Amino acid sequence: MRRQSGNVARRQLLAIGVSTGSIQHRLRIGALLTRYTGVYCQAPARMDPQALIAAAVLAGGPEAVASHASAAWLWDFLPHFERPPEISLPTGDRRPRHILTHRCPSLQPRDVTRQRGVHTTTPARTTLDIAPQLSHKRLTGLVNDALRAKLLRPAALEDILQRNPRHPGVKLLTPFLETATSPTDSPFEDEFREFCAKSGLPQPEMNFPLNGRRLDAFFPEYGVIVELDGWDFHKDQQAFEDDRERDADHLDHDLVTIRITKTRFEQQPDYEAARLLRILRRRGYVPPAPA
Repeated sequence: MRRQSGNVARRQLLAIGVSTGSIQHRLRIGALLTRYTGVYCQAPARMDPQALIAAAVLAGGPEAVASHASAAWLWDFLPHFERPPEISLPTGDRRPRHILTHRCPSLQPRDVTRQRGVHTTTPARTTLDIAPQLSHKRLTGLVNDALRAKLLRPAALEDILQRNPRHPGVKLLTPFLETATSPTDSPFEDEFREFCAKSGLPQPEMNFPLNGRRLDAFFPEYGVIVELDGWDFHKDQQAFEDDRERDADHLDHDLVTIRITKTRFEQQPDYEAARLLRILRRRGYVPPAPA
């Protein structure tokens, strides 16, 4: 039971030789408590999200797995757990009460793993399933955080999208394939990447490692670096000095650095886009012809 977060299924007890009468006796004296139909837990009952999700998976039967928001909580993709727990079944139509059950014929063995001791969908499948439930901003942050943590890998994301072309999450996740190898790590970086797409600029490499440093945004073909300066990260004297030293080192390697503050980015985006476009053009960038 410990491996199942304090839960056990009736079928498991019967399989190891515990009789029906013995199960009923333990229920009468309170040694076992009913969690769901056919699923019990030891007293006192654990009420933490992991225990509730693990119990829901047991209630769904041998093929059930935690999925959608419950799987996202297990992977730390979402900060809060909300009832009811969600599970997916590849076959059958079993729907335990008080559990949100999804019928997923496309779910394959390679889409299932364990996280926190619970059978659950893989990070890639979990991301696909919850994508339609999230705003664009939240989905962008989730995908980039998962890529950066190496929980979600570009190849796995591409594979899950190719195998499930009719899933509503595919359209939402496909744009991330182009940038999956350089995930962002802040909302400002997410906004800058969208800013480039809307302004006719090439897509930069984000958080690019170079000469022992990490560049916020880098256009390697043109030798242009963009540092996105939020006040929180550049408000002390040492940070100011380090920034200037870094810029000088880059210039010594024929790399030009443009610094864009959050205030200028928000107040004069057209001006920043036009200036960056001029700089890139002088260094060889040819904008695509209008469609």
